[in-house]
Amino acid sequence: MAEPGPPPSLLEDAALFLDFDGTLVELAETPDAISVPPALPPLLDRLNERLGGRLALVTGRSIAGLERHLRCTGLALSGSHGIELRLANGRSLTTRQRHDLEPARERLKRLAAETPGLLVEDKPFGVALHYRQAPEQADAVAAVMEELGEASGLSLQKGKMVIELRPAGADKGDAVRAFMAEPEFAGARPLFLGDDMTDEHAFAAAAELGGAGILVGPPRPTAAKWRLENVGAVIDWLSRGAGPANV
Repeated sequence: MAEPGPPPSLLEDAALFLDFDGTLVELAETPDAISVPPALPPLLDRLNERLGGRLALVTGRSIAGLERHLRCTGLALSGSHGIELRLANGRSLTTRQRHDLEPARERLKRLAAETPGLLVEDKPFGVALHYRQAPEQADAVAAVMEELGEASGLSLQKGKMVIELRPAGADKGDAVRAFMAEPEFAGARPLFLGDDMTDEHAFAAAAELGGAGILVGPPRPTAAKWRLENVGAVIDWLSRGAGPANV
């Protein structure tokens, strides 16, 4: 189990990797229903400045989807669970080929139209089916996604009330490793904050590279060393580590 209460001093000489949903913002019924606190963008700017640019957001959302909700100028970004990677200077590290997702996408859109509470989320390299508003459909969603995965050769990525079809071979841990190989991040101690099972690969990668993971949420078996209780605790911890805002 992860230890509660990571000290703010962990940020000294660190490279900081942050999940988005459930870590920096509260989860919502649909991906577009989230609320981004006005104080979050300036907080990220302060952290990025303090860390000398060694800050990246690593999310299951596409980069374009993230940017619809958050000003990301000057930040390194990874989207689609490690498939999309972009440095703060705009250089892309994306290497994955796109698959023909149209048959799976159309099947899922028909299913969502017929089943109240299901929501399809399109991504550049994948397609996700959310069932947060229809939890009783969990088994049916899993069966359909497994069938489509076998037919398309795509892998399944399971998260909190969502399953995504995506290319095999990349995860958030790969994103951490890719960023840490870049001059902007090399030599620092990686810290990864995340709340979902999809963040476990990144916790493990951070530990392998001499850093640590920080789990957000209730205690559970995890590769993370530390734990913060919720989004509010994350914002408080990051704020203390970033130092006072300029007045």
